[in-house]
Amino acid sequence: MDKWLDISQPLNEKTACWPGDTPFSYKLNWTKQDGGSVNVGQINLSTHLGTHIDAPFHFDDKGKKVIELNLDIYIGPARVICLPNPQCFSIHLLQNFDLDGVERLLIRTGSWQDRSIFPESIPPVEPELSGFLAEKGVKLLGLDLPSVDELDSKELPAHHQLYAHGIHILEGIILNQIEAGEYFLSALPLPLMDGDGSPVRAALKRIGI
Repeated sequence: MDKWLDISQPLNEKTACWPGDTPFSYKLNWTKQDGGSVNVGQINLSTHLGTHIDAPFHFDDKGKKVIELNLDIYIGPARVICLPNPQCFSIHLLQNFDLDGVERLLIRTGSWQDRSIFPESIPPVEPELSGFLAEKGVKLLGLDLPSVDELDSKELPAHHQLYAHGIHILEGIILNQIEAGEYFLSALPLPLMDGDGSPVRAALKRIGI
C-alpha cells in the first residue's frame, strides 16, 4: 500500500511569515520537568502561516468563514502538474495539460525553495485563468507558494476571481519531491468558527498506478 506523503511545511520559529503578520511561537505552560504530571504547550501563529487554506472571508467581508466550508473540497482525488519557475499562471500555460474533470489541481513550480525566507516576488495567477479552470471542473487550486496574487497586490484579483468561479485556495504546499500524476489529497482545515483561513496538514497518496 502506498504511504501518505506529507506536503506540509513544518511549523517552528523558522517558518517564513508574511511580513508584519504573526509568526509562529510555541511554549510550554506546564511541564513535567517542573513537577507537573504532563507537558502542555501553547501556540501562537497567523491563520495564513505555512501550509494553509484561504476562506473567502479572508478577502471578502461577506464570504464564507472556515467553519462554513464544505470539507469535500479538501479531501479527494487530485492531480499534480509541474510548471517549473513560471512567470505567471496563464491559460496559455495550462491549456497544454489535460485537466478535464480534475477537481483538485496542485501545481509544482519550485519557485520557493528556502521556506525560512519569505519570497520577494512570486508568479501570480492571471485572473482570467479562473474561468478556464472552472470550465474544466476545478474546485480547489493548490500552489507551492504563499499566495495566488502578486505579493504587493491590494486588489487581489486572482483571489476574487477564483472565488467568483467556485474555486477554493490551498497555499504553501511542499511538492519538491512529488512527481506529476494522480493522488488522493487530504488537507482539512481546523473547525475555526470565525476563521478567515486555517493551517492544514496536507498529505497525498498516489493512486492510479
